[in-house]
Amino acid sequence: MTSLSLFPLLYCLIVLQVCFSSQLEDNKIPPSLCTGHPGTPGSPGIHGSPGQPGRDGRDGRDAAPGEKGQKGDRGDTGETGVRGLTGDKGYPGEKGDRGQPGECAVAPKSAFSVKLSQSHTFPLNVGDAVLFDTIILNEQGDYNTETGRFTCKVPGVYYFAVHATVYRASLQFDLMKNGHAMASYFQFYGNWPKPASLSGGSLLHLIPGDQVWVQIAVSEYNGFYSSTKTDSTFTGFLVYSDWKNSAVFA
Repeated sequence: MTSLSLFPLLYCLIVLQVCFSSQLEDNKIPPSLCTGHPGTPGSPGIHGSPGQPGRDGRDGRDAAPGEKGQKGDRGDTGETGVRGLTGDKGYPGEKGDRGQPGECAVAPKSAFSVKLSQSHTFPLNVGDAVLFDTIILNEQGDYNTETGRFTCKVPGVYYFAVHATVYRASLQFDLMKNGHAMASYFQFYGNWPKPASLSGGSLLHLIPGDQVWVQIAVSEYNGFYSSTKTDSTFTGFLVYSDWKNSAVFA
């Protein structure tokens, strides 16, 4: 091929180059000239580095209190644990101060024994108390020789005994408690030449203030007698007390 035949071809290439360069500079390539086939998808990009921590958000507003929930079911009882080991024995403590001497408890007492004197004048009326006027024993002062009556101070059970010498008369008397006959005794005179005896006794339960005495039951049966050789006596004493507390009695 000759150089003259290549000239038109070169001219066309130059014109195309000028056109393309001006359009590229102006970024105004016609779509009809630049439309091509889709390219092959590129390979995935490399993962970016972690971003910086974000700022703390603002505090939320306080909400209204919620309703109280229902009480839950009671849980099952747990198993008993293993017993722990016995601890070491402690050291003996210091000896305490000596206490004050205590009082010795004394059992309550009440006892008396009295008799008729030889010059005694016997009651003749029913209901009169026999006045045993000579004291044998009356440490607590519970028997009164002026009234012939025993007055209870310590509650409990008492035993009372009456021993009467009867001479030339019949005798009937009652053991009285607060105006009621608790026991009665009788001895009929049978024209014996010597004195006879009439004795009796009884257990009585008393409370403080109760009174006990011997009383003529029949006016004409009043043959109490006493002399230098024989006596008529009235005796009483506490068998056991009803006091529950262990108080101290003098």
